[in-house]
Amino acid sequence: MSTASPQPGAAAPGEGAAAADSSLFVQSLARGLAVMAAFDAEHRELTLSQAAARAGLSRASARRLLHTLVELGYACTDGSSFALTPSVLRFGWAYLSGQPFAELARPVLQRLSDSLGESASAAELDGTEVVYVQRVETKRIMRVDIRLGTRFPAAWTSMGRVLLAGTEPAAWPALVEASLPAAPPSARVTEVGALIALLEDVRERGYCIIDQELEPGLRSVAVPVRGPSGRVEHALNVSLRSAQDESAERAGERVLPALLAAAAELEAALGLS
Repeated sequence: MSTASPQPGAAAPGEGAAAADSSLFVQSLARGLAVMAAFDAEHRELTLSQAAARAGLSRASARRLLHTLVELGYACTDGSSFALTPSVLRFGWAYLSGQPFAELARPVLQRLSDSLGESASAAELDGTEVVYVQRVETKRIMRVDIRLGTRFPAAWTSMGRVLLAGTEPAAWPALVEASLPAAPPSARVTEVGALIALLEDVRERGYCIIDQELEPGLRSVAVPVRGPSGRVEHALNVSLRSAQDESAERAGERVLPALLAAAAELEAALGLS
């Protein structure tokens, strides 16, 4: 994804913010997308007031947009609150189905997961967030609910750090600064300088290990996947449960060879030698 999605709580164009200076800009569409983006895993249902506040819109605008979504089948209401319906998935699926990477990644992740007995995922960077575009889960119970399209703050995830490290270092300060408000409660590092140092380390080593920074008891090891241009476009990771008899570094060493082999297989499939 090349541009960031509307952020809940941000002012919508024309509502407390200057409208885009372009005759091609459709303000009503921007507001409708802001309303849809107000819903997430932690806000599956919203009242009119909550949706308006999270989308940065007036109640009147939010009311019209929500009822339009209901009429079109993209939302439902019980009269007091609203929720999105599965019909909105057609937008995400239209994107994923047009991306050869997601199709190529599925069998590679399946083999990776089978060989390690752990869940494996692929993601890409969208602004300061990491977005899951493919995932293969084991039957083990994990506390983090991850599906296709799930987003996490990039600075505190293994795939996110791999993807951020693959961008131009000159962009790191701004990216890290913008990520700070989304720091999870379990984050161990929340200073710009320290996070930049972590990205430098990831860039040098070529992989990243996260130990219980996003979720207690959860470890993750990630490696980059480069596109035909040689630029880091995606990341692969393996999720591990924290174990008292195995350090994070030892866990990383155990799964890293298989991860690197999977990344190399994908890069070859994408046209790289």
